[in-house]
Formats: sequence, C-alpha cells, structure tokens
Amino acid sequence: MFNILHQSPLSKNLQRLVLLRSIAIVMQCTLFAFAYSVIELDVPWAKMIIVVAILTLLNFFTWIRLHHTFPVTNLEFFAQLLIDIFALTALLYFSGGSTNPFISLYLLPLTIVASILPWRYTWAIAGITITCYTILLFEYIPLPHNHSDDHSAHLMEFNLHISGMWLTFVLSTILIAWFVVKMSISIRDRDKDLAQAREQALRNEQIIALGTLAAGAAHELGTPLSTMAVIAGELQQEYPQNEEFQNNIRILRNQITHCKQILTQLLVNAGQARTEDGNSQSVDYFLKQVLDKWQLIRPSTKFSYQWHGAQPAPLIMNTQLLSQSILNLLNNAADASTDQVKIKSNWDQYTLNLEIHDDGEGLTGEAAQRAGEAFFTNKAPGQGFGIGLFLANANIERFGGNVRLFNHPDGGACINVTLPLISKAT
Repeated sequence: MFNILHQSPLSKNLQRLVLLRSIAIVMQCTLFAFAYSVIELDVPWAKMIIVVAILTLLNFFTWIRLHHTFPVTNLEFFAQLLIDIFALTALLYFSGGSTNPFISLYLLPLTIVASILPWRYTWAIAGITITCYTILLFEYIPLPHNHSDDHSAHLMEFNLHISGMWLTFVLSTILIAWFVVKMSISIRDRDKDLAQAREQALRNEQIIALGTLAAGAAHELGTPLSTMAVIAGELQQEYPQNEEFQNNIRILRNQITHCKQILTQLLVNAGQARTEDGNSQSVDYFLKQVLDKWQLIRPSTKFSYQWHGAQPAPLIMNTQLLSQSILNLLNNAADASTDQVKIKSNWDQYTLNLEIHDDGEGLTGEAAQRAGEAFFTNKAPGQGFGIGLFLANANIERFGGNVRLFNHPDGGACINVTLPLISKAT
C-alpha cells in the first residue's frame, strides 16, 4: 500500500500508526455493533459515531499526506498521537469514563512515543494521558446500570466488565508487541545502512589515497622506464644475429612501451569518476579489446574464451576504469591458475554476465571471507599488494554492477561479474 512513499524512519512509523488506527477504527465499529444489537446499551451512539467518523476522516488525510515526499517531523508524529488520545478520551467520556474497561488503552500511545520520539515528547504524552484519565474519574456519562436486586443481572454486568478488561489486555499486548517488533526491525535496518555508509566512506578514502599514490608513482616511474627503453634499444642493436635474444628484447620493449602507455593513460584519466565520461561500445567488441590487451600483458597465459549473446550486441559504457577493473580480475585469475583460465560471457539486452574461472587451488576460508578488502592478499610477499580485487569491485559497483567470488564446483576459484548494458546497437 505504501510502496511509493518516502521511506524515512518517522514516515515508516507514521505508516504503522495509520495501520494501527485503522485496526482500532474497525474494532470500535465492531464493538459498537455488538453493544448496540446484543447487549443493547443505552449510550450516546450518535456522538460516539461522530467521533469515530472524524477519526476515520483524519486517518484518510494522513494516508494521503504520506504519499508526499516531505519528511515527517517529531512534532507532526506527536500531533498524530494527540489525535488518538483525544478521540479515545471522547469515546470514554460517552461510555463510562474511568469505569470503562478500555481505559487502559491510554498505555498504547505512551508505549509508541517512548519507542520513537525524544524523552520530552514521552513526558508530554505521559502528562496528557494522566490528565485525561484523572478528568474521566469525575467527568463522564455513566454506563446504564441495572438497579434491580436480580443477582444474575449484576453477575452479567460484572462478567461483561471482566471480558472487556481481558479484551483490552489482549489488544494492547498484540498491538504493542507488533509495533515494538517493527521498530526493532527498523532500527536494525538503520544500523545496517549506517554500517554500509561507513564502509563506503572508508573505501572511498582508501581509493583516494591509492589514487594519490598512483599519480605520484606515475611521475616517478617515467624516468626509469625511459632509461630501460633506451638500454633495451641499444642491446637490440648490439646482438642482431641472436634470434632468441632478439625475441626476448622485443618482448621486453613491448612490455616497457605498454607500461609507458598505462602511465600516460593514468595521468590523462586521473579524476575520471563518472560513468558518462566513457564512450558506448558494443559489448562483444569491448570484451575482445580487453582480452587482446590482456594477452599482450600476459603473453604466457593460456586461456579459452566462449561467448553467447544476441546480435547485434547491446552497448556497454567503455571507460578506462571499467576495462582496467576487468583486467585486474583477469590478472588475479592468471596468477592463481596453473594451466589455463576459462572465460565465458553471455548477455541479453540489459545485462552482461562474465565468468572467469581459474584452475588453481581455490579459495581458503579466510580468502573467501575477506576477498575484496583493501590490502588483503593470499599471495606470497612481494607478489601482490591486495588492491586489484578491491579496486575492481569498487569500480564495477560504481557502474551499477557487482562482483562475486566463489569456489567453482569443478575446482579452482571463479569470479562472476554482472554489468548493466545500455541498449542494442543500431
């Protein structure tokens, strides 16, 4: 019923109050019908029905108000509880005052305000309910009383009073328990959201720190890479007849050139934080480019690639951050693999699923639990910094996707990447 409403904590609680009030109105109408037709009580029915009608109308306006996005304030929620208290006071005034077995329903708004609002509102409600109860001790319209000496009539009145007290207790217990349970769920959800927000803030701080260090490293590595390129070129000219040496030098020079390109792109794309900074590209061509680049980086890694998806392929937002994140995942799989990395991709109009499966030893219990944390790695010292999977996961989540790491049933570890797509290529 409230699926489109503003979901602040007080809005949720006001929704619950509207539901509780609706239940109370239904119960009041049921009791009125029972007392009028079965017990045949002679009370001011017209005035009591007017009170219930006004309460119903106010509840309807509150339901409409909840469809607006402006937030519910503490004062507004307090005013809503006052409406219930004054409506209950009016009904009790017309039906016996403090002698009415439903007098203990005053505890319901007190319990609710104590669970939700600051202490000053709680004490205000406590003072108002005590005042109303005290007034009803002296000012009320008495319930009809049988003044005959018929013992059975007196016994029936007493039993009705006891039954009313029992019904009040049952209703109060159920409603209080329901509201408190919902409140505890809301508190747990809020704590979970706060924990996620703190974790996201911490991760953002770590990413900023890594970005700062990476920018500094890019400047510092430029000079030694240029020196290595010059020396590699001279070595290539000194031994032109040695084919194996020439082949190794070519691989070395290609790797140096690639490192320089990475540093250049790192400096050019520094600060690129929005998805719209990239260009749209068909997903099959995007994956082919990433795999070609990865093959250049890891020429000795064996891999197989299978894809399945409709043609023409839909588009994906191609940015340096996204392709680098997938490269990080591929490199992790290559490091863990002993023989071959199996890569599978499939897509529909809206989603890309990419699976990277290595044939290594798989994940340990600690690795499965802590994978994706910054600076956590199960590699040998000096072979990894524990930031590849962390950055890949952070970047892919920013693009609306997610990364899942688990042990594959056939052995080894498997990384499953889900990414949103834009549309079919035209």
